[in-house]
Amino acid sequence: MCILDRMSKVYSRKLVRRKGAKRAVVAPRPRNAEVTRAAILASARRAFVKAGYDGVGVREIAGGAGVTAMLVNRYFGSKEGLFAEVVAETMAAPLILTRETLDSDNPGAAMAAALVEITRSGGTPLDGFQIMLRSAASKRAAEIAREQIERHHHRALTAALRGELTAERAAVALALVAGFQVMRQMIGLSSLAAAEPEALATILARLFQDLVKGF
Repeated sequence: MCILDRMSKVYSRKLVRRKGAKRAVVAPRPRNAEVTRAAILASARRAFVKAGYDGVGVREIAGGAGVTAMLVNRYFGSKEGLFAEVVAETMAAPLILTRETLDSDNPGAAMAAALVEITRSGGTPLDGFQIMLRSAASKRAAEIAREQIERHHHRALTAALRGELTAERAAVALALVAGFQVMRQMIGLSSLAAAEPEALATILARLFQDLVKGF
């Protein structure tokens, strides 16, 4: 028997043994639901900041989190549900409408200082602001954003105000914050971008104080 024949028989015996052997059952690695959920939210937040609601799909978000699109929908129901949670997450730790700011002796000045600081030259716009700005053209995203703003920032500010027209005054204050961010940080209006921070804080403080304290 030639060497090739012997090798062929040996290979055949090994193949038979392999076919007859029981396959080892590997238990699936347990998934940490909390960690997975956080990874999906983080991926979605990055994606929405970069491209807005309409500019990104569930598959891309899933890929960024290292999971499947099916798993994203299992955790959040839909892209809409995921977007709503991301927006709510950006509002969970406010930088302007903090309890300390609203309860201070001069809330107008505190709000003004915080707004000037977060829009400083060279600073990175807040994630929540970028998501709102880049998603505003989407009707559904705008509806979701409005719901979240009213549920969080607007409700908190309205509850802190006294006097008449509290809801309207709170809404104007929020519009002032958003408009100032757009004009100073995104568009870079020269008179705002190059202004002395103290001068801007002085102007804004008077406006915020009137809105917070009432007329």
